Amino acid sequence: GPGSGKGTQCSKIAAHFGFCHLSAGELLDREVESGSENGTMIKAFKMEGKLVPAEMIIKLLQQAMEESITKRFLIDGFPRNNENRAAFENITKLEPEFLLFFECSNEVMRSRLLNRNQGRADDNSATITKRLQLYLESTLPVVNYYSSKGKVYKVGIITFRFYHSLDE
Repeated sequence: GPGSGKGTQCSKIAAHFGFCHLSAGELLDREVESGSENGTMIKAFKMEGKLVPAEMIIKLLQQAMEESITKRFLIDGFPRNNENRAAFENITKLEPEFLLFFECSNEVMRSRLLNRNQGRADDNSATITKRLQLYLESTLPVVNYYSSKGKVYKVGIITFRFYHSLDE
């Protein structure tokens, strides 16, 4: 979920195991920074705490995958709902080999989001409440879908030191 530390952990896991880390959030942020028409639309969705349409994200992911030298990908922050999941599979004709699910309490996620100081305009209490609700309603069904296929690896996030346990 939002604030679970998935971006930080995915970067470390990707480097350790030779994956190309594709962060849906970072791809969206770069598009916003570009000042493009799509970037303006993405910014509006994020400011309202709404999900960016799947097709926009999939297009950015496909571009990044085509540009990557590595052909093994760890996609962070996508799919966020079953519509995203179905669209990704239909458009790309790909299905993930596995899904890493970072379990973290809502209280810890909220606290981390409010205190992370990344300068994000959407890191405020009202938007965080919307993001957590959207996560519970939309993202957990994706986890359940892949879990029913035996593709989910759950990682309990209690502390900030998860990655160190990979080396042990």
